[in-house]
Amino acid sequence: MNAFDRYQSWLNDVYFDEDTKRELLEIRDNPREIEERFYKDLEFGTGGLRGIIGAGTNRMNIYTVRKASQGVARCILKGYFDGGRADSARVERGVVIAYDSRHKSDVFALEAAKVFAANGIKAWLFDDIRPTPELSFAVRYLNAAAGIVITASHNPKEYNGYKVYGSDGGQITLQTAEAVLAEINDVRDFADVRTMPENEAREKGLLVIIGEEIDDAYISELKKLSVYPEIVREAAKDLRIVYTPIHGTGNRLVRRILKEIGVENVTVVPEQELPDPDFSTVKSPNPEEREAFTLAIRLAEKENADLIIGTDPDCDRVGVVVRNASGEYVALTGNQTGCLLLEYILSGKKRQNTMPEKPFAVKTIVTTELARRIAARYNVELVDVLTGFKFIGEQIKLQDELGDKHFLFGFEESYGYLAGTAVRDKDGVVASMLIAEMAAWYKTRGMTLYDGLQELYRNYGYALEGLKSFTLVGKEGIAKIKKLMEVLREDRPASIGSFGVLAVRDYLKGVRYDLRDGHEEALDLPESDVLYFELEGDCWLCIRPSGTEPKLKIYYGVSGNSYETASTKYDEIEQAVAEKVENLLNMNGH
Repeated sequence: MNAFDRYQSWLNDVYFDEDTKRELLEIRDNPREIEERFYKDLEFGTGGLRGIIGAGTNRMNIYTVRKASQGVARCILKGYFDGGRADSARVERGVVIAYDSRHKSDVFALEAAKVFAANGIKAWLFDDIRPTPELSFAVRYLNAAAGIVITASHNPKEYNGYKVYGSDGGQITLQTAEAVLAEINDVRDFADVRTMPENEAREKGLLVIIGEEIDDAYISELKKLSVYPEIVREAAKDLRIVYTPIHGTGNRLVRRILKEIGVENVTVVPEQELPDPDFSTVKSPNPEEREAFTLAIRLAEKENADLIIGTDPDCDRVGVVVRNASGEYVALTGNQTGCLLLEYILSGKKRQNTMPEKPFAVKTIVTTELARRIAARYNVELVDVLTGFKFIGEQIKLQDELGDKHFLFGFEESYGYLAGTAVRDKDGVVASMLIAEMAAWYKTRGMTLYDGLQELYRNYGYALEGLKSFTLVGKEGIAKIKKLMEVLREDRPASIGSFGVLAVRDYLKGVRYDLRDGHEEALDLPESDVLYFELEGDCWLCIRPSGTEPKLKIYYGVSGNSYETASTKYDEIEQAVAEKVENLLNMNGH
């Protein structure tokens, strides 16, 4: 069935509601829009669904949400979320469902709950918007079989999504995602999806509303991760913080935890305090972008604030803005904030003699190597994983829960941080707490967080990281990028600019090639189309295609004894790579 046939079936099938049909009638003279909405099903990836809200098979709507939920329900009943073990208790354990402040998030959450109820699986549904990390916590707290959160993180306002979590509170594994996709694809007709009226589900105990009890338990667990609770409680009285939830889910719980650890002077950006699915005060609700902090910086200047904390709409990422030596507000990168937190946590445990046996921390392969030097100083193992916080959460289960090691901290360059094991995904609530108390602790030493960063560089060397993307167009663009990766894979460059290539890690083939002696060794990470180049001078670069669009992403990392030295290295490597990539693309008809 082609896109137009699918469009016609939605218009004529009595299963689809009148609002959906009215929306589709509005595009009847727009063949391009019909094609875009119906040329394929919205793809279920490794984390779930994400797409533009609207009518159609390639859109986020109640029908695609129902279909995905039916696939998840079948997998739960077959035991895929518990290692293939099917048992009747799984039905009672149920699925926890949370949602953010985006358009239709509450509607999609309820529709998912009704599908699980119809399949005999209890749905624990939050009574209002909640941060994504609280969903991860709630799965473990309620001993649920799985978790669902309706969110599109910091995507534009037109998007929403559907993320799936396993019984360990982490994002589902690649194997489980494949099983869910197979079950979704086996649903041949939307009308085959089971659903139950809300009142009936409540009466049968298959829809249970949750809220305050989970909040209390979540906050209580996070507060245990405070590094210097007594010192911070006293020092935090003089700390001035501006906070923005950027119209999302973090407002209530971030403010609550800051207050409970003793941070009393917190001013919230009023224009961004309340939930707003249109994110009307920002171009993008992304704390990685300085523009999202325009109003917060203006307020901080008025309040003479020590720092600014901002969380994204589902409160799993955190951005930080601090005052530099000149009194100007500057945004920290995810790498900088992550290294400050790593040093703060590890040094605190060493001073207080609370470092556990066999401690480890985790970062992604494209995250700063400065973290390795910090971990080494405290004899803490640093584990590398592929890009994506799901792999950090997975290490907690494998090495802490099922092993004999103890997880302390994990972070990624894209502003995600996690301490402790009660949550298995990046957590903007605990990160906000630790950032605030870290600022208070530095203040007891007569320092700002910016001063702390400079101290970090003096102790471990300067580090500078960045990301450059090459965006092409359509299927042809994807083919060009694939060819470029093949060329780099087979004809490994001996140098990048004046920097010799010491080794190449090919994560698709699972092999590290040492270009100095020809030695090869196996890599123990999952297969992924990623090339990582280890360069002379403590530098590196990593190249990977985007999984969802014709875009090539190149990550850089350099080290030096000063900003000037590191910056010079970075500029040379970036220019050399840009020329290499452009030449390869032109060779392929770019």
